[in-house]
Amino acid sequence: MKQPKLILCLLAFFSITIAFSQAKKPTLMVVPSDAWCIQNGYAMTFENQGSTEKIADYKRAFQENPEVLQVISQINGMMADRGFPLKNMESVIKTISSNSAEDNLRQSKESGSDIAESPIDEFKKAAKADIIIQLTWTVNKTGPKKSINFNLQGLDSYTDKQIATATGTGAPSFSAETPVLLSEAVLSHMDNFTASLQSHFDDMFENGREIIVRIQKWDDWDGDLETEYGGGDELGFVIEDWLQNNTVKGRFNTTDMTENMALFEQVRIPLYNEQGNAIDARRYVRDLSKFLSSAPYNIPNKLVMKGLGRATIILGGK
Repeated sequence: MKQPKLILCLLAFFSITIAFSQAKKPTLMVVPSDAWCIQNGYAMTFENQGSTEKIADYKRAFQENPEVLQVISQINGMMADRGFPLKNMESVIKTISSNSAEDNLRQSKESGSDIAESPIDEFKKAAKADIIIQLTWTVNKTGPKKSINFNLQGLDSYTDKQIATATGTGAPSFSAETPVLLSEAVLSHMDNFTASLQSHFDDMFENGREIIVRIQKWDDWDGDLETEYGGGDELGFVIEDWLQNNTVKGRFNTTDMTENMALFEQVRIPLYNEQGNAIDARRYVRDLSKFLSSAPYNIPNKLVMKGLGRATIILGGK
């Protein structure tokens, strides 16, 4: 009797192991942090609604500092060894460059306005990674010895929330190059770091990914969110009912609601559709846009995206 029990235990163990190994993992991309880029002179400025902002110039950092590629490759290798799929940052930068000329020529159908999108939003949209890992490192020199301080931050690319962190200082060395020093310093922290990333992704897989949905209206539209339709329901309540029926476990918060605008935060959307394809904020909110433009509402509207996790529907026209 003992042998069959042993076989059953082994089968159970292997089935659990296989299920764990086949669990979906978040897609990651490792990038040098804004702080590192700005401190080392790899920054650019852009105008954002009248104010000047400074952000990392990743393209220059890769082109002018070979150490960047080496350091990121070290972290990429450590993540790959733990089964995490990675996006290649150099490829993303090339995609952005090839798209920039087309975007510069695109204008609004009605007003002729240019596209308003910050460089970091454009970067995240091209990366399409679940989690961005920001890496900061500093080399310390004491006589002939070198050591390295590092800071790893795992950020949800949709909400910019920090979901994992690891910091430390590596052991001094006489001859090791910076990438090797970084690898040695990070190694003892990597398992806890990746466990935090996986825990966050598991929560998203079970409870949905967070996005923000905003509803606005054009000035010349004669309706508003208090307009009643069909059985007497106000449009604001109609939209809330749609979110209730189309979010994971009905999870969302109505942060603000007036006759002219509504703000919904912590809107939990599925990571994948029934075909196993990834769902982002644009695909999700597009369904709400179609719902509002169809009978009995017949409200023309415009869908506007800001980054990966924020979508706005403007009611009353394109």
